[in-house]
Amino acid sequence: MELSGKVAVVTGGASGIGRGMVRAFASAGMRIVVADLDESMRDETVAELTAAGTEALGVRCDVSRLDDVEALAAAALERFGAVHVLCNNAGIGIPTPTANIRLDDWRWIIDVDLWGPIYGVKVFLPLMEDQGEGHINTTSSMAGLTAGGYMAAYNIAKHGAVALMATLERDLRGRKSPVRASVLCPGPINTDISRHSVAYRPSKSKPKADSAADGRAASNVQSMLDQGMDPDDVGRLVLDGIREERFWMLTHPTWAKALKRQVDALIEDGSLTRG
Repeated sequence: MELSGKVAVVTGGASGIGRGMVRAFASAGMRIVVADLDESMRDETVAELTAAGTEALGVRCDVSRLDDVEALAAAALERFGAVHVLCNNAGIGIPTPTANIRLDDWRWIIDVDLWGPIYGVKVFLPLMEDQGEGHINTTSSMAGLTAGGYMAAYNIAKHGAVALMATLERDLRGRKSPVRASVLCPGPINTDISRHSVAYRPSKSKPKADSAADGRAASNVQSMLDQGMDPDDVGRLVLDGIREERFWMLTHPTWAKALKRQVDALIEDGSLTRG
């Protein structure tokens, strides 16, 4: 897909992987819509892009709300007249033992991480098909292919995101649609997703059963992210994947071995591996 002069909409575009994406798309000559709840970071990202000569628009968007996603599409069309790439990237996750997750947190995480991409597909796909080209990418996770501990709501939503995009891509190919779909499954990336998730968490209090061990587990997750891949590298990976119309985009391909071990165990004796 030729991207120069085209329009990209990126949710969660003001930080982390999303910011890496908008930088990569800008480097390819695209016009950018940065959708994010964080006003200061959104403005900062738009200012950075504009200073470098990229046409950019910032839009406040809560992807868990259909009306917000509809308003995002309307703002993009009003400013640029088209949307050629949508990256359903906004995401949240808080490490918590499954038995301790509050129902409010279950709903919140699934609303953002799964319903957000569903709303994105629902709203933007018809626009892209009408204009005769487009690409929808959703950020899942390696957690969307395996399921480690402490992240039940996140794992479930990210598995759903993989299923959504795989089903969508098969549907699009089956009816010869001009639109393509893909899924990004990152491993550890140097982002503040854990800290941002805590900041926006509707239920501010911790589960009563939180223990010191649970706190250490959460800290370990963030420490792993702090040492992860640069988000700008992820952005370039996604840019290349869209150009080449790849479905699977993996930042850490060797981590897929954990998926193979899981399938091997399923076939051999029905056990569940740790990875």
